[in-house]
Amino acid sequence: MKKYIVAALGVSSLCCISVFGLSANAGDAADRNVYFGETHLHTALSFDSYVFGNRNSPDDAYRYARGETIRHPAGFKMKIDRPLDFQSVTDHAIYLGMLPAMHEPRLEVSKHPISLEIRKAKSPAERLLAFQKLFPRLNKLPEGETDDLVDENVMKSAWQEIITTANKYYEPGTFTTLIGYEYTSGPERQNLHRNVFFRGDTAPALPFSRIMSPNPEDLWAWMDALRAKGVDTIAVPHNSNGSNGLMFDTASFSGAPLDAAYAETRMRNEPIVEVTQVKGDSETHPALSPNDEWANFEIMPFRIGDWTPSKADGSYVRQAYLRGLELAAQGNGNPYRFGLIGASDTHVAAGAYEEKNYWSKVGLVDSTPTLRGSVPLKKPRDDGGKYNANNFQTWGASGLAAVWADANTREGIFDAMRRKETYATTGPRIKLRFFAGTNFDAALIDKADLVHRAYADGVSMGGDLDLAAGQSPAFLAWALRDPNSYALQRLQIIKGWVEPSGEKQEKVFDIACAGGKKPDARHRCPDNGASVDLKTCSVSARHGADELKTVWRDPEYTPDVQAFYYVRVLENPSCRWSSWDALRAGVAPRPNIPATIQERAYSSPIWVN
Repeated sequence: MKKYIVAALGVSSLCCISVFGLSANAGDAADRNVYFGETHLHTALSFDSYVFGNRNSPDDAYRYARGETIRHPAGFKMKIDRPLDFQSVTDHAIYLGMLPAMHEPRLEVSKHPISLEIRKAKSPAERLLAFQKLFPRLNKLPEGETDDLVDENVMKSAWQEIITTANKYYEPGTFTTLIGYEYTSGPERQNLHRNVFFRGDTAPALPFSRIMSPNPEDLWAWMDALRAKGVDTIAVPHNSNGSNGLMFDTASFSGAPLDAAYAETRMRNEPIVEVTQVKGDSETHPALSPNDEWANFEIMPFRIGDWTPSKADGSYVRQAYLRGLELAAQGNGNPYRFGLIGASDTHVAAGAYEEKNYWSKVGLVDSTPTLRGSVPLKKPRDDGGKYNANNFQTWGASGLAAVWADANTREGIFDAMRRKETYATTGPRIKLRFFAGTNFDAALIDKADLVHRAYADGVSMGGDLDLAAGQSPAFLAWALRDPNSYALQRLQIIKGWVEPSGEKQEKVFDIACAGGKKPDARHRCPDNGASVDLKTCSVSARHGADELKTVWRDPEYTPDVQAFYYVRVLENPSCRWSSWDALRAGVAPRPNIPATIQERAYSSPIWVN
């Protein structure tokens, strides 16, 4: 194992449109633009992607992001509705490039029993079984045992392909490619995966993987070592919903209590978290937020890859924010002071971000409505079940990363992520602003230079607002609909805080409503009559907004109480992908899954100190 760590630490040189009244030129903070991108996708170089039939390369992935048509493993065409501004190919570091090698007769690894088993797999069920043969190897091997499915030369070659292709498609100012990969740690199917991104065009000889260590803290140590050599990186946890409570635990990987040093190390290396993607949403859970009517959204209740339930406690970001405040109040620092992004985690090199144009994630295994469980089987299963036996129906057509950056360059995108001026969407390109200050007033929203004033007099999403005695916070929230998606219904602020008694609290405030309506005494917008006709997937509502904008003051603000605030903006309801599948098949939507969805965006929080 040591030789991999040494090799991975080696570093070598390798070589919008204006919105919200902003300039398209880089300059001061008020000139920042929003850029939409994909930060989590897999090509044929990832072991699971290859097993599921994907043969698309990093080159294909970038061509798709730029607006070209590529092929799904099942043969149909995939094309994005609009090109992206930035993208990173994040193939798994573990077994990087090894599955194609296992199909290459001239290589020794092709003779391995697991290689032979995988090559025999033809049907979706056989592919899943072959994939599961690799499961035991995804955890830590016994001490002193080496992994005989690893060929370092193959992995180095695949890594070089990822870097070379990223450099090939990088067009500063037009399209940014981030060099990146996925670190895949999952003890007992408890997801602790991270995507790792490099700031510039310098990358290590090999990426740090589970082969070196399943402990994310060892990943951070490797990142710190690279940073000391001038190579900055960030890691982005994902699918905390499938972590069984480990992602935002109250103890370290080894079980030690969390302290200020841990918090500082984690935040230096993990400033943002992926909150939404195909395998479910990780904002919150009904069991954790019983008073949030919108908490039951795209819940994927299982661990990754099987039917084992994933414990909600410790697995969702809103609770993590509260836990971080609690740890800070105890003098242990805050390891959960992170921003948010979204991504797809596609395994066909092309994200399916639209409900009405959804091809799921894992290639030949879920390429049809019947396979992914949205349309009944032609004949029932042996146990009488009408639908395919898997949990793909709990997956979603999500999501995208949005960043407010000085320029569409590697440095610009990366630096926005590091300062947490980012947000997540579940697919639509909703444009979202969020600021906090002490002297914002209602007149601000009508100022031509409101963004300049907001930066000058306050802080943006991802920031900290420090208050002096007698001051109270005010918030500017501003959202524009995606013209290719549905009208906006409401703008919300989610607040979390810890009482002096130590009790953790959270509350949802509607702060702007479609149709110019005002929230009631319960801080809820009036019903706007939104409905969806499941026979046609047409939508209607008395009110829907192209823009929602307001300055809001917390009516329940208490001085000297640490709190976080973030924005959630909701579209009017629309058909979920599973209902679109059913509509095209001429059948009723599957009864035990949601028929409609409210697409949304989540800002990174602002912490008020």
